[in-house]
Amino acid sequence: MSLNIVVLAKQVPDTRNVGKDAMKEDGTINRAALPAIFNPEDLNALEQALRIKDANPGTTVTLLTMGLPRASEIIREAMMRGADGGIVLTDRVLGGADTLATSYSLAQAVKKIGNYDLILGGRQAIDGDTAQVGPQIAEKLGLPQVTYAEDILEVANGHIIVKRRLENGVETVKAPLPCVVTVNGSAPDCRPRNAMRLMRFKYATSQSEQSKLPEQIKEIVAKRPELTIREWSAADVDADPEQIGMPGSPTKVKNIVNVVFTAKESRKLDNDDESLEGLIKELLANHTIG
Repeated sequence: MSLNIVVLAKQVPDTRNVGKDAMKEDGTINRAALPAIFNPEDLNALEQALRIKDANPGTTVTLLTMGLPRASEIIREAMMRGADGGIVLTDRVLGGADTLATSYSLAQAVKKIGNYDLILGGRQAIDGDTAQVGPQIAEKLGLPQVTYAEDILEVANGHIIVKRRLENGVETVKAPLPCVVTVNGSAPDCRPRNAMRLMRFKYATSQSEQSKLPEQIKEIVAKRPELTIREWSAADVDADPEQIGMPGSPTKVKNIVNVVFTAKESRKLDNDDESLEGLIKELLANHTIG
């Protein structure tokens, strides 16, 4: 059984390695000071898609991302790992979107892709931690959804069986296709780049990037359509201007507090449980943790 799978992914600033220049004076992330990476849980989702592709010959995996034109980097990365292609939804009018506007824009893009059997995505992005976009897309498309997926156990006969990771255990659920599944970080890590695919797709570029390529590379790309990463605008997905970007974002930021942790003192603990327990109690008491 061949399937058409859409994987939702995001290029995010690497907030796991935050330095002194990571925040601007207004409290927002200084994205220029942080490297842009493939959102970790979206990689978990990609691996689930690739496993389904391995088990079902003829299956296609298409990556969909929304962001700046340079977000094509993660599509190229996904193609080197096993995806068949991808689309960058990019437009100035999409900027400043909250989760509601983002989910609407992506849902419109999914509708344009059409003929999908399964939509996968990471549980949440590390630059937002809301876990709202996936479920909102499911609602906008009128599809069933499975969240906190740790493993997709079966895809057959018009249904999917998924193991979910819950706070106090696991749960196995069955859902009809098509559906939306958001994948937890506890799911298997994504496979590395395949050497043959790396050589095959190293020149995979978006339409914006192709204008800057050397003439020799342009000739190669022109002869191989699979090397073109599609770019769509808001108009291409027939998006309502009132539901995208800032106009479509009801979230209002009331206050921004820039918290910068600096080491003012240090303490050496004895190597025993009593010392560690005392430190934890102290951190809980002053609300450093908990």
